[in-house]
Amino acid sequence: MANIAIWLGLGGYIGLLAANQKQIEKRIRQMELLADSGTESHNGN
Repeated sequence: MANIAIWLGLGGYIGLLAANQKQIEKRIRQMELLADSGTESHNGN
C-alpha cells in the first residue's frame, strides 16, 4: 500500500509540474508577442 501512495504522490507532483510548465510557456509567448508588436510599431515610424 505504501508503494501505491508513493507512486500516486509522484504522479500528482509530475502532473503539477507539467501544468506549471504550460502556464510558463503561455506567459513567455504572450511576452514575446507583446515585445514583437512593440518593435513593429517602432519600425513603422
